[in-house]
Amino acid sequence: MTETDSNLNDTPAPEPLLRLQEQDRARLAEALQELLAHGSLLGLESGQSALYNWCRQNFEWLRETAALAGLDVALLHEERMVQAIPRVGSMVLHLRQDATLVWLALWYAADVRWRDEGETQAFLTVAELNALLKDQLLPDAIGQIARGRLREILRQAARFNLIRFQAAEPFEESGIEVLPAIRRVVPFRELAEWSESANTFKKGETAIIASTDEEVEA
Repeated sequence: MTETDSNLNDTPAPEPLLRLQEQDRARLAEALQELLAHGSLLGLESGQSALYNWCRQNFEWLRETAALAGLDVALLHEERMVQAIPRVGSMVLHLRQDATLVWLALWYAADVRWRDEGETQAFLTVAELNALLKDQLLPDAIGQIARGRLREILRQAARFNLIRFQAAEPFEESGIEVLPAIRRVVPFRELAEWSESANTFKKGETAIIASTDEEVEA
């Protein structure tokens, strides 16, 4: 063994980054993994209520460790949700334009039900979503987003806790529940802001349908 190796062996081990009991360490890891994979943690989901309560009680631990991974986190107790917010550009989600259109339509549908109609939940079918896309976003478009692509977009939205999606046959009867997380992922404060964004798509709607590989930050 060289003298350098001996010195390395004599170096005391660094202090643990987090002085947590194993149970708390496991909970913290589970919460971070959920936020990185899905963008939020939903306490109203039966399988996540215990984890949400742990996050609420130990929010400073979660906040500090999430910052190391490039995330800010918000605790939204009224909605029983922990929301992750990227702090660095590399963690921002880049959507294809057709997916952006669908997410805009989902936000609009939910806003109408929550704000205008006073509903506590926002439900619609794929058929209603298609009608909304055509009437509000693409009134002059020749065709709609292909069925297979729309299913893919909705599953992506479900993966990020923006909706619950219940597939059915025919596909147009599939059920969608828009979740509150969409308010912060698509963060319009009011309908006027939504309309401004929607108009940018209406100006070039033919190109949007034909060129869906272009990406838009969300």
